[in-house]
Amino acid sequence: MPQTVRVALDAAGVRVAIVASRFNDFITTRLIDAALAELARHGGDPDKVTLAWVPGAFELPLVAQRLAKSGKYDAVLCLGCVIRGQTPHFDHVAGNAARGIGQVSLETGVPVIFGVLTTDTVEQAIDRAGGKHGNKGADAALAGIEMARLLKAIGG
Repeated sequence: MPQTVRVALDAAGVRVAIVASRFNDFITTRLIDAALAELARHGGDPDKVTLAWVPGAFELPLVAQRLAKSGKYDAVLCLGCVIRGQTPHFDHVAGNAARGIGQVSLETGVPVIFGVLTTDTVEQAIDRAGGKHGNKGADAALAGIEMARLLKAIGG
C-alpha cells in the first residue's frame, strides 16, 4: 500500500490572495463572491483575503507572481473570464494566461490556481459562474485550500 497524504479542506489560517481580471467583470465578480464564500464555509476569513484587480486575464500572471514571491500568501487564486470572439485574440490571451499562471506556481512554490473561464459564449461563462455548471470561483478556492494544506503536509 502506498503512503497516502490527504489533507482537510480547512481554510482557517490559510493566507489567500485573489488576482481578478476587470475585463468581463460581470462574470469575474461572481467568481470572486463564490471564492470568498467557499473560503468562509471552510473556516477562512474573507476579510483577510487580499484582492488585486488587473485589467485583463493576460495581466494575471505578473501580479500573481508578485503576490506569491512576497511570502505573505499560502495560495493565490487567479480569477477571470475570456470569451472567444471572431479573432485569434482569445487563443493568445487564454493560452498565455494559463502558461503564465502555471509558470508562477512552479517558480515560486506557491499554489497559483487557474480560475479563469475560457468559454465560447457569454452563456457558457454564466453557466460556470453560478449557473447550471456550478461556480468555478468556488472550485478555485477549494483547490487553493487543498494545495496550501498539502504543500505544508509534505514539507520541503
